[in-house]
Amino acid sequence: TLVELPDSVLLEIFSYLPVRDRIRISRVCHRWKRLVDDRWLWRHVDLTLYTMRPKVMWHLLRRYMASRLHSLRMGGYLFSGSQAPQLSPALLRALGQKCPNLKRLCLHVADLSMVPITSLPSTLRTLELHSCEISMAWLHKQQDPTVLPLLECIVLDRVPAFRDEHLQGLTRFRALRSLVLGGTYRVTETGLDAGLQELSYLQRLEVLGCTLSADSTLLAISRHLRDVRKIRLTVRGLSAPGLAVLEGMPALESLCLQGPLITPEMPSPTEILSSCLTMPKLRVLELQGLGWEGQEAEKILCKGLPHCMVIVRACPKESMDWWM
Repeated sequence: TLVELPDSVLLEIFSYLPVRDRIRISRVCHRWKRLVDDRWLWRHVDLTLYTMRPKVMWHLLRRYMASRLHSLRMGGYLFSGSQAPQLSPALLRALGQKCPNLKRLCLHVADLSMVPITSLPSTLRTLELHSCEISMAWLHKQQDPTVLPLLECIVLDRVPAFRDEHLQGLTRFRALRSLVLGGTYRVTETGLDAGLQELSYLQRLEVLGCTLSADSTLLAISRHLRDVRKIRLTVRGLSAPGLAVLEGMPALESLCLQGPLITPEMPSPTEILSSCLTMPKLRVLELQGLGWEGQEAEKILCKGLPHCMVIVRACPKESMDWWM
């Protein structure tokens, strides 16, 4: 029975419960109340299932999260109507003040157009924006470079305001090493090339579901990101000559090519193998959604790259949550 389970097993079970149910089960008995108050249970909190009213959010912040919190997912406000509660600068500032261990913040479907970037917790190492509206001033290069001094990774998934000048403005985050662009349709090929020139220290770049061609993206990477370790991109507009520009990349350890937009110019398995063999540190080759799983193409790549982990599979059902 549940009564006979040790605390560690119960905590593991409770961690899969939504926040509302965690609080409800704290009323079952003294033991469960003690377990719900355990710091371990509140390291990672997902509030995207709810449209939290400010009063409830403040209660959670004071009563349960505080110094325990390491990562937080919030959102769902943008499409809830004009009368719905919004994420306020005061609430985000309180996160920074009351949650000194908060490292990762994921905001989903939120209107942040009236929220200054200075309101975000300064302890963040990862910031994810999924289908959010942001102020045009958020990522201007002229803004204070001391904001978010520890930020190492930024994910921009379907952020319609993001454009070329914002890409160059990312240089204000001195610790940035990982950048994910998903559905940022206003970024042009010229803007990407100019932006990566100033972000030459990036070690991980993912370009997914954008209007940019894979060939132009790889060309910009080969010109400016000589220390890049991980590349993930959709194969739209990818050709064998385009892939060949990565040949000899000195630090590249992981390469992921993701479908499903396959064209006649798409490199054959043999051409992919030929390019990968020139990458001295490549250890992971991942092909998603190309329809090659279990076919001759997979056998060619696995046999030709014995020093690599070759992963050939269908695209995951999740939209943009699988990269972390």
